[in-house]
Amino acid sequence: MAEPKPSLLLPIVLIVVVIVAASVGGVYLYEKNHPKAVGSPYTVSIGSNVTVNYIGTLGSGAQAGRVFDTSLYSVAINNITYPKSLSFSYRGSEANYTPLPVAVGPNIPASGYTIGNLTFGAVVTGFWQGLIGMTVGQTRTIVIPPSLGYGSPNPSCFVTQPLTFTTPVLVTVSASDFGTVYPGVNATVGTQFSDPTYGWPDLVLSVNATALVVENLPSIGWAVPGLSWPQVVTAINATTITLTNELSSADAGTVGGTISSGSVCGATKFIVSGVNSTAGTYIEDFNEQVVGQTLDFTVTIVAKY
Repeated sequence: MAEPKPSLLLPIVLIVVVIVAASVGGVYLYEKNHPKAVGSPYTVSIGSNVTVNYIGTLGSGAQAGRVFDTSLYSVAINNITYPKSLSFSYRGSEANYTPLPVAVGPNIPASGYTIGNLTFGAVVTGFWQGLIGMTVGQTRTIVIPPSLGYGSPNPSCFVTQPLTFTTPVLVTVSASDFGTVYPGVNATVGTQFSDPTYGWPDLVLSVNATALVVENLPSIGWAVPGLSWPQVVTAINATTITLTNELSSADAGTVGGTISSGSVCGATKFIVSGVNSTAGTYIEDFNEQVVGQTLDFTVTIVAKY
């Protein structure tokens, strides 16, 4: 019987394994001794388009430290840790709070730049300048003086009002205007209703084809509802009602209101910026609250585009 020939398969397999192991080891040693260069992180510069999360707080004025705007829902709903300024406007649901797309640099078109479904718009100079040199994921605090923010207040947006003023007891309104002045009120003698401006009781005293007479019926001490400060009836005589705005210099910058008709500088909301008890006046400031103020922004670069 012929002796069986030895198989060559096992030695071949062993040789292959040794070669592969040696190759892997060689690659490992090469990679260990010759590491690949790590790319530098993306740095924001002029011309960059980035998205940013931010918390904007007033850095000066009577409400310094209060948040006037944010892109973060968690900040918007937290009034304990993040007290809000008078001008803060809550946007509603969490879906309305997203990172802000910013085109970094000067001379950005009013329409901004559109990339994908995002429009990267212009921001105040101090904001985009503060982003330069940042990297994605980095957080920084930017302090913006008025000159690099929203500038100085517009003097024409200040309105001086008296602390004490009068309104008539009897008001005559044309029949055609009655429904506008007193919406929803039945224009018949004896109708009683709440005054739309002051909230006190009113009475339709007389009616004819052309006009109606309404009598205002407040009492001394009546406080007008819905205001940020007390406005109180302090005197009444046969023809006039006297009201007093109970404001002091300590209230300046901390209370505001809304005018019921028209606008000043395109705005209906104002902040009481000054009270002069000696002159018997106070000042309504219709400039945006950020105008003329130092602004502090905590910003985080979310992504680059």
